Amino acid sequence: MKNNEKIEQLKQFTTTDEGQPLTTNQGLKLTNDEHSLTLGERGPTLMEDFHFREKMTHFDHERIPERVVHARGSAAHGIFESYGDASDITMAHFLGEKGRQTPVFVRFSTVAGSRGSAETVRDVRGFATKFYTEEGNYDLVGNNIPIFFIQDAIKFPDLIHAVKPEPHNEIPQAQSAHDTFWDFVVSNEETAHMTMWHMSDRAIPKSFRQMEGFGVNTFRFVNADGEANFVKFHWKPVLGAHALVWDEAQKIAGKDPDFHRRDLYDNIEAGNYPEFELAVQLIPQADEFNFDFDILDPTKVWPEELIPLRKLGKMILNRNVDNFFAETEQVAFHVGHVVPGIDFSNDPLLQGRLFSYTDTQLIRLGGPNFHELPINRPVCPFHNNQRDGYSRMTINRGRVSYGKNSLQKNTPHVVDQKDGGYKHYEEKVEGRKVRARSASFEDHYSQARLFWLSQTDDEKQHIINAFSFELGKVETIEIRKAAVDMFARVDRAMAEQIAQRIGVTPPSDTIAQVADQPPSDALSMLKNPVQFLKSKKVGIIVDAGSNIEEFITPLEDKGVTVELISNKQGKIGEREIDHTLDTASPVLYDGLIVCATFTDVVANRKVQMFADEIFNHYKALGYVSFESMDKSYANAPGVVTAIAEFINALKIGRHFDRTDATG
Repeated sequence: MKNNEKIEQLKQFTTTDEGQPLTTNQGLKLTNDEHSLTLGERGPTLMEDFHFREKMTHFDHERIPERVVHARGSAAHGIFESYGDASDITMAHFLGEKGRQTPVFVRFSTVAGSRGSAETVRDVRGFATKFYTEEGNYDLVGNNIPIFFIQDAIKFPDLIHAVKPEPHNEIPQAQSAHDTFWDFVVSNEETAHMTMWHMSDRAIPKSFRQMEGFGVNTFRFVNADGEANFVKFHWKPVLGAHALVWDEAQKIAGKDPDFHRRDLYDNIEAGNYPEFELAVQLIPQADEFNFDFDILDPTKVWPEELIPLRKLGKMILNRNVDNFFAETEQVAFHVGHVVPGIDFSNDPLLQGRLFSYTDTQLIRLGGPNFHELPINRPVCPFHNNQRDGYSRMTINRGRVSYGKNSLQKNTPHVVDQKDGGYKHYEEKVEGRKVRARSASFEDHYSQARLFWLSQTDDEKQHIINAFSFELGKVETIEIRKAAVDMFARVDRAMAEQIAQRIGVTPPSDTIAQVADQPPSDALSMLKNPVQFLKSKKVGIIVDAGSNIEEFITPLEDKGVTVELISNKQGKIGEREIDHTLDTASPVLYDGLIVCATFTDVVANRKVQMFADEIFNHYKALGYVSFESMDKSYANAPGVVTAIAEFINALKIGRHFDRTDATG
């Protein structure tokens, strides 16, 4: 497949209005677009004004229903390139040859909030990828956390109703820190593991570029010989997985609610293309029952120490959308969009997803023809007997819209698997029809304990802080107490600290903590640090006498974006001041250099507030000299006076060994 095939296809539906005469939607050129047709200059508007009616009708119908979940999203185009021939495990053509390239479209999102909500809230992030393969579209629809809150899709409406704003007052927006969510958690023990992840830094990623992605559910790979493996999908960011700190996340939500989409868009425009490696975990069919957890349980991870990753290729996101609505909003993903070599398991959450995705697109996009929208169209031809319906774009010739038929020589016709036809894996299934779940799904706490034991001390403290904040917002004391007792099964010392903070009695001695699990370093972000400089952003506070080039040039040489901040707009030498102390915010930078002292007392207070914020969020902080440094910061990790030391501190990222920081 040529790299630009999808781009060329989209160009057929892309237009620009620049330099063109104004017309109606029917192509009629217009002489006036400022005044309605009226009876006299001060008279009533006439119904025959077709231009007014067309323009207003289109405006009245511009909005479509937002997604019930994942409403707040941002997206980009890119290319996936296979690392090698994976035909030993799957027939999927796009994985069948080293260097084979496939166009992709990726949408990142929050889950709980509306389209107008902030992006840095504590929430799961969606990570959905559409591969435009030669065999049809394949959608890998996942999240940035490898598990989920529930085991069976029948509970999904209940979970979302609980985490959404409460129905009596539509409060709070895009937050889980309220009674109904935590009532759901304590009433459904299967949520224990996912709630630990939700309280961790995984739920407040630094950017879309710096978070992992997971397929969540258990799928199947099938090769040409019919051999099957259960499979879990992973996206590994080349920059590593990084997070905000909670105080920072809350402040960014006010300073720049578009923080994540702005970061994605700006970095692609600057050529800092986000890169992710696709990896899989594989379990042969014969080994399905060889683990102390059920591999079909969506609330369980497959520890990488037991089931290692195999990397299959790299995805590079290298082009922003041309039109947010036409692409980001109209893209339709579905876990049932697969290609030969990729199949499903009996994961009960996955089985429900196979129904719900198409169902939701029918209401959002107005009917069954959403696959014909340009962003959703496959790059390969598609032929079937489907006709009509809302938003039909294809003009089908001929009399036949059914099968079998003789008038069209029984075409379009089915093909064998050897000719590319999709064949479901022939799994033998037997049993009685029941509403029940296997006893192998009943262990809700062992992997929650595994996750806890796998974290660093800093990460554990962040989890305790998150529990304390969330439960501190819960008004019903009984729910707070039930949550403390529930998570005492995960770790008693953790639960006791939370209880002390939120004003409930500690868990009783009758509550047993589950047995220890061997820790998995892959579950920790801080145990697997990836240090980098390129694409980070540094603010430099300057005044008229600042010698800035000695700071700017070394940073820009490393690919760091530098912005100058002062008490007023203007220039320093040949460089423009980017922001004032009022229009900039320290939470929007990865590091700060202070090389200014103002005569204005208020301005100096603002500088100190900038420095305090950077310090409290554990970021790199530089001063032009020791004399200009706040003496309370002296000898603190990551607080320096030399540019080389600052660059090293910036590369490290967070300096959590600052014992007196408050972030």
